[in-house]
Amino acid sequence: MTDASERGAACDASVIVARDVNGMVAVLTAEFSKHGGDYLFLPGGRREPGETPEQCARRELREEAGVSAETWRPLGSYAITLHSAARIHLFLAEGLTCGPQQLTPSEENFKLMWWSMPDAIRAAIEGRFLLQGGPLALLLAQQATST
Repeated sequence: MTDASERGAACDASVIVARDVNGMVAVLTAEFSKHGGDYLFLPGGRREPGETPEQCARRELREEAGVSAETWRPLGSYAITLHSAARIHLFLAEGLTCGPQQLTPSEENFKLMWWSMPDAIRAAIEGRFLLQGGPLALLLAQQATST
């Protein structure tokens, strides 16, 4: 039998702000018909068994954006909902090397774009992101890189 913290870790997720040397951020877009159209989101996803949050972030960034990073900075860890022990772990990734996306069949419509930080934050303010982790990660990354 597993305790609540082990069950929650299996549902944890990581979200990444991948920022290149020019300050451009990897942003993904796809159609989510259940939610009424195209939305933006940052690379990220659920942890697999045995992964740390950073290992999950590294894997998801490589798969969804085709990017690896030399430098990883944790931006915080937050509850996803009040009714779950699951947490979302946010990261800033820099020192990027780009390669091909490694999308699964369910991700084949993900389109990668590079946006300036101000444009990505403006899109978050306008409600163009589907999930809450992306806007929070962008704001925290902006704060971390401006100090």
